[in-house]
Amino acid sequence: MSQAKPSPRLDPDHVLGMGRRVLEIEAGAIAALGARLGGEFSAAVQLVLESRGRVIVSGIGKSGHVARKIAATFASTGTPAYFVHAAEAVHGDLGMIARDDVLIVLSNSGENDELLTIVPLVKRQGGRLIAITGNEASSLAQEADVHLDARVAQEACPLNLAPTASTTAALALGDALAVALLDARGFGTEDFARSHPGGMLGRKLLTHVSDVMQTRVPVVASETAIPEALATMTRGGMGMVVVGDAAGHVQGIFTDGDLRRAMERLGDLRQVAVAAVMTHEPRRIEARRLAVEAVEMMETHAVSQLLVVDDAGKLCGALHMHDLFRAKVI
Repeated sequence: MSQAKPSPRLDPDHVLGMGRRVLEIEAGAIAALGARLGGEFSAAVQLVLESRGRVIVSGIGKSGHVARKIAATFASTGTPAYFVHAAEAVHGDLGMIARDDVLIVLSNSGENDELLTIVPLVKRQGGRLIAITGNEASSLAQEADVHLDARVAQEACPLNLAPTASTTAALALGDALAVALLDARGFGTEDFARSHPGGMLGRKLLTHVSDVMQTRVPVVASETAIPEALATMTRGGMGMVVVGDAAGHVQGIFTDGDLRRAMERLGDLRQVAVAAVMTHEPRRIEARRLAVEAVEMMETHAVSQLLVVDDAGKLCGALHMHDLFRAKVI
């Protein structure tokens, strides 16, 4: 009966060094890619923008896995796209590619047989070709309308064989294309929300301020004495009271922080009107805005609450950081 082969004893320092080496090589590959980026990249973005069709991304092997992810990133950021496996394309899936489509092919060598088979057929029916390869003299690079140079100095594999740095570089280049197109199209937060309706991300992007704000907001007039304003604040349970007029116009806000500062500065507050110690021009946000925008505003200005106004600028609610926590927006 054969004995089980003993597990190799690992040298933790060697393992850590190997991990760092891989990350350094791949980071270096991306940095070198950025330094080489030029007019061909702009031409690729322009070609996609001018296309009346869709983007099809194709590859095989490890490049196929990267191509699938790039297609998904395009589709979720405003550029209609899908993945076609190069081997399946030559057995019927080529019919998925139509005139006016843009084909993006990934191949480190640029000499993949399946891709070289479908490229002439796609171009013959009017499609355009962007090739991402590691060899600008390759057949795919020469066939392409635009060639993007994704060559790397070395793979991160110690044998310099397994696709590692090269696939990372191709993936980063695909992300760069997708984001450049997103920016060129003016693709915004609400557009992103429409293509990501599910899960936590969907909740963050589809929740509006009006969905989570509190509508019963404590309000006092500017001449109200601080003791009365404080009592109204306490009943409201929001740690603040809005100072405004009967027409709904906001004049200021009086918070726990304003109370502490007023006590330090003035001492006896019994005869002081709230207008003398309130915060003028409090932060406010429109009810139609997305809740994630409220989060960003709170973090930027280091505040825990915002007043909510309608499109006419009149008070219609208030939003506390706790409201966003309860709605799981944060």
